[in-house]
Amino acid sequence: MRASVEEAGALLARSDSFGGRRRHRSASPVQSASPRPGSLRRQSSSFREDVGHAASETYLVSRLTFTLLQYLGIGYRWMSQLLALTIYAILLMPGFIQVGYYYFFSSQVRRSIVYGEQPRNRLDLYIPEDNSRPCPVVAFVTGGAWIIGYKAWGALLGRRLAERGIIVACIDYRNFPQGTIGDMVNDASQGISFVCNNIANYGGDPNQIYLMGQSAGAHIAACALMEQAVKESGGHPVSWSVTQIKAYFGLSGGYNIHSLVDHFHERGLYRSIFLSIMEGEESLSRYSPEIIAKMSSAETIALLPLIVLMHGTGDYSIPSSASQTFVDVLHQVGAQARLLLYEGKTHTDIFLQDPLRGGRDPLVEDVLSVIHADDAIARQKVALAPTPRRLVFEWQLKLARQISPF
Repeated sequence: MRASVEEAGALLARSDSFGGRRRHRSASPVQSASPRPGSLRRQSSSFREDVGHAASETYLVSRLTFTLLQYLGIGYRWMSQLLALTIYAILLMPGFIQVGYYYFFSSQVRRSIVYGEQPRNRLDLYIPEDNSRPCPVVAFVTGGAWIIGYKAWGALLGRRLAERGIIVACIDYRNFPQGTIGDMVNDASQGISFVCNNIANYGGDPNQIYLMGQSAGAHIAACALMEQAVKESGGHPVSWSVTQIKAYFGLSGGYNIHSLVDHFHERGLYRSIFLSIMEGEESLSRYSPEIIAKMSSAETIALLPLIVLMHGTGDYSIPSSASQTFVDVLHQVGAQARLLLYEGKTHTDIFLQDPLRGGRDPLVEDVLSVIHADDAIARQKVALAPTPRRLVFEWQLKLARQISPF
């Protein structure tokens, strides 16, 4: 028997304290006042402001790194993973440099737009050149193992979708140990609220908003979506509505945290660290969208948009069975859900290596097939768009795939 919406709401309710410390949260939603004409340029940081912001974030990250090392310790597994990650990044560096140049110097990128009060409450916008009519919008939450997520990680996806007429909003959020999962979900929800309430001022269509997350970002975005549906079906005040989201795309995510604790421990994200991120073992159910879906009322499930889960079958960081199980549960409770599996693809193939390769991008094509399902004009424009060029050599991609720590 499915539990009532009150039971699901109780499961989602956050405690006021964790680990003996009280967490402060803003009680008021993000204001959605529209900027005056001519103020859009002022809302996007200038290059000088970006440098200042980068310096402050560098100091913050450096300070938090020492705190994080106290949790991780220095051991063979972490050192070997760090070495593999370094070599992986060096191999793909030519592509990263080109994407970085686009990120910092393209007039189509609006960086570090403030959406909330916390230092990490910023988002980047990737805006198509042709915005003569309102564009569909993807609100994207990046991955990073809940520890190293950053909005710029979505630059390649933002570029590819913007080239196909989609506005992409890459939402930044606090990472551990700056914040725990409750902070991350709260940040993501505020970012989604900003997009829903303000994207029309940037040429976006408020009636065509899609939510997407990758890896840890897929988990965080799914938590925000489920939490919002429970609140809304229970009559609680909200700053954005689940009904404003046309579809949710979950890429390489994990949705039942209980079942992934041991897997992450074996992969190097040790149990003690992961439980600290998730606010203790008693909170695992509260931050498992799959479990929330099982417990939710029919009214909550009816609010959910189409949920499309995308996963590579060769993913060792988060097994594709995580998406398969979540889709099965969603079907059981009556939600609309699809599963797209990419044969042999790893955790980063469909998100990083494939776009760097240029040419046909299966992930982008599948996303566009959902967004433009009812728009023949947009489909025609996409078909005529130039093919993305290769950013790295094939031998670099193959070698990076072999040494990848993901």
